[in-house]
Amino acid sequence: MSNKSKKQFGVWMDSQSATIVGQKGFDGAFIVLDNVRNAGADGNSNENAANNQEISLTKKFFKEIASKMQNADEIHITGTGQIQEQFASFLNETPQYKNTKASESTSNRMSDEALTSFFIKHFN
Repeated sequence: MSNKSKKQFGVWMDSQSATIVGQKGFDGAFIVLDNVRNAGADGNSNENAANNQEISLTKKFFKEIASKMQNADEIHITGTGQIQEQFASFLNETPQYKNTKASESTSNRMSDEALTSFFIKHFN
């Protein structure tokens, strides 16, 4: 399968937000498809409840990102911290993405144009 026929997506993420880049149309041009925000846990005096809420909100965040990348053949995840590793594990445990090739790297936040260029270079 050539790169042109694969559905390729790139995600830059940190614990608060994610930017999803993908190909638009048949010409293979990469564009920013969406930005997703993680609401984050609100103040909670019970540590156990706050931890459970944070886990639940992170899963919701991951599901929302994944919903923007239907039928993906290849996904590259980049960002700061360890959140991209957690998202890669989430994808691996999700039946729809079991056969999706996922790779990851670390990078700082960049403009939409720089991010699009980063993923074009990665996939080509």
